[in-house]
Amino acid sequence: MTTVIFYKTKEGQYYGFEEQGHTGYGESGDDVLCAALSSMTMLIINAIEVSFASNVDYTIDDKTTDIKLIVKSAIPKYEKDEKKQYAAQGLIQAYFFQLMDLVEDYYEYLDVKEIVREI
Repeated sequence: MTTVIFYKTKEGQYYGFEEQGHTGYGESGDDVLCAALSSMTMLIINAIEVSFASNVDYTIDDKTTDIKLIVKSAIPKYEKDEKKQYAAQGLIQAYFFQLMDLVEDYYEYLDVKEIVREI
């Protein structure tokens, strides 16, 4: 099972997430759910980091493929450009909602949570 934990401030601003584990939906190299998650994750990271030129810290564990993303540009105390904050927060929140939709059909393979955690 893949677990994705989204980070929010106490004000409700999404600023990051971590993904752990393999879905187990299919065999390695042929797991369409895992491929979809990987593709969406990298889209979010690249859009925020490159398209919005935002402050992004992420790590990908080469052995486990676990990913952790922190976007300081989504938080007002680190980013003064409100448009950049809004864009980064919106993409992360959109990813949360997309995964919640997937959980409805793939609850045995995917778990999504959100926690309040100050940066």
